[in-house]
Amino acid sequence: MALGGLEMLQAEIAEVGAVHPVGRVFEVGQGTIEVSGLTARATLGDRAQIHARSGARFDAEVIALRRGAVTLLADGAVEGVAIGDRVEVLGQAGIAPDNSWVGRIVDPFGRPLDGRPLLRGPEDRNVRAAPPAAATRGRLGDRVETGLDVFNTLLPLVRGQRIGLFAGSGVGKSSLLAKFAKGVEADVVVIALIGERGRELREFVEKTMGPEGMARAVIVAATSDQSPLVRRRCGWAAMTVAEHFRDQGKHVLFLADSVTRFAEAHREVALAGGEPASLRGYPPSTAHQIMSLAERSGPGPEGTGDITAVFSVLVAGSDMEEPVADILRGTLDGHVVLDRAIAERGRFPAIDLLRSVSRSLPDAATPPENALIGKARKLLGAYDRAEMMIQAGLYTAGSDPMIDAAIRVWPALDGFIAQDAPDHTSASFARLAKALAPAG
Repeated sequence: MALGGLEMLQAEIAEVGAVHPVGRVFEVGQGTIEVSGLTARATLGDRAQIHARSGARFDAEVIALRRGAVTLLADGAVEGVAIGDRVEVLGQAGIAPDNSWVGRIVDPFGRPLDGRPLLRGPEDRNVRAAPPAAATRGRLGDRVETGLDVFNTLLPLVRGQRIGLFAGSGVGKSSLLAKFAKGVEADVVVIALIGERGRELREFVEKTMGPEGMARAVIVAATSDQSPLVRRRCGWAAMTVAEHFRDQGKHVLFLADSVTRFAEAHREVALAGGEPASLRGYPPSTAHQIMSLAERSGPGPEGTGDITAVFSVLVAGSDMEEPVADILRGTLDGHVVLDRAIAERGRFPAIDLLRSVSRSLPDAATPPENALIGKARKLLGAYDRAEMMIQAGLYTAGSDPMIDAAIRVWPALDGFIAQDAPDHTSASFARLAKALAPAG
């Protein structure tokens, strides 16, 4: 057996514990289970297993500790649990990623979801690891190719950048994430599918990603029917997998769909643990959970690689002030807003450029490129301000030279935003310059 295979086998054996602390169920509440006999041994976040008298076993997690009692939240339905049932505490559950996971689909505990065997890596990693120390982190890196003209030019993406993708349902968010997964220049792509519909997983893998996309991707998935513990852990586990590859010096593209469902899962867990709701139903700890997840991405410590991250956020009615969107927007290095009205007229990706920004600018572009970007934004802004008059036939040509120029370039510029980029950034800027040419 190769050395790597022996190390993975040793890691599997090391996970088998000989002794576990044992307690007893003394109360079963609305979604939570109270256990006695473990207060001196259990710690917050420990995994536990309930052994019912029927022979069934239920996985759970410690979510609260009180004098004389430990509160568990089960991973699923707990019909059949009775007073006096035995409970084992299994300790903190990490995840052990391995390079062989590329091309695979795993659950938040590192178990395979594609029906094939999967061995653990040699190192067990904490899924709730702290971000790298701020003083040791590198700076944002060079601009990366994205496969899309708009992101090569007007909304550039650089190594280590973190951006948010804000969209309502059915506006093309998942399709844009798939284009990133296949088109963005990176060594490895790690995709967190948090709370996705179960039927969509296979479609996303086989149709949206395809063999070409999966050849460099690891998908960590938790479907919508799974417990909030598992859905919340999905975001942490996927980030841990990304950190595994980052620590090898690789450039990792991390895609999370979606942070909203991560926050909703945390809300369910926190409320079950007794934390009060405050931010439109979200507990105060939500902000920290979102920001700590985002901070784990970005440039790594000197001598390691980078995690370039795209976090999607579901915004109902394009409400950018709702708690999750508001928290995340202030943490990131840029945000992209998808607009339903643009999607309804058939332009995809339905990016509202005037409400989107990349904070890698102006450093990510040369002075001539920044001049083109500025000109495009001015013309789009002029058209946006006058659009109602133009559509109603109330605007008279010659009244405003800027609006006249915007009308001339708008069809080409609007089409440019939807274009794929089969070549390099320089060619994307050449196409942008061509689209702006009628403006003079």
